[in-house]
Amino acid sequence: MSEIFGFDAYAPREIAQRVETVGVAKARLALLPLALLGVLAGAFIGLGALGFVIVKSDAALGYAAGQWLGGLVFSLGLLLVVVAGAELFTGNNLLAMAWADGKISSRELLRNWVVVCLANLVGAAGLALLVFLSGHAELNGGAIGQTVFKIALAKQGLPWQEAFFRGVLCNLLVCMAVWMAMAGRSVIDKAVAIVFPVSAFVAAGFEHSIANMYLMPLAWLLQQSGAVPSTPVISGAGMLGNWLPVIAGNLLGGSVLVALTYHVIYRCGSAAP
Repeated sequence: MSEIFGFDAYAPREIAQRVETVGVAKARLALLPLALLGVLAGAFIGLGALGFVIVKSDAALGYAAGQWLGGLVFSLGLLLVVVAGAELFTGNNLLAMAWADGKISSRELLRNWVVVCLANLVGAAGLALLVFLSGHAELNGGAIGQTVFKIALAKQGLPWQEAFFRGVLCNLLVCMAVWMAMAGRSVIDKAVAIVFPVSAFVAAGFEHSIANMYLMPLAWLLQQSGAVPSTPVISGAGMLGNWLPVIAGNLLGGSVLVALTYHVIYRCGSAAP
């Protein structure tokens, strides 16, 4: 039937098998390629965030238009990760499926998450440094730098519970984007699967830990240079105060609400189609 109508995407049960198989391979990558692919992913997500800031720095756009168009541009980050190949902490929360099925150990799971998250930080913050040195923030009459500062300040000021739950909702959508991309057999398939969930989480103002690892260090660099106001202060403690609850929320949203839920549905002997 699927051949008659030309629907050649992998079925959900097949996606579950593919996610698990890929998860085993990711968990057993050697340290050097794992770390380097993590650095790339951090930089890729940073590029998506860079595009989002360009859109948001345009004062002519209304709120809804700016959020949705910014989300569309931000999708570049996950497209680069999925199509070009990289290791992203938020997407790798899906490794919980292979862990739940006993295909990888707790040690392998935690090794992947810790190494990839730290490597993502290096890649995202490293891109922030390059962007700072390039003078990019001076574009649009300095509006880009001001927008980065405004966004970072809002993130730093989020109460921890809001940051946590925004992280949950963000990675629910990010991992659904990765899950649906696994259904595709072409780059176009994967792009369509990724763009809508990613645009939705950005438009809704949810929190992505790795994007924040680009935006907040860039805002700090701009503040240290005097390019943006010196108060309120973007601080290391303020960054951690955002990153830690957002990372925890991303973990819950991706590993429990997506990976473990689909594990129960498709990998525990269920007769679901």
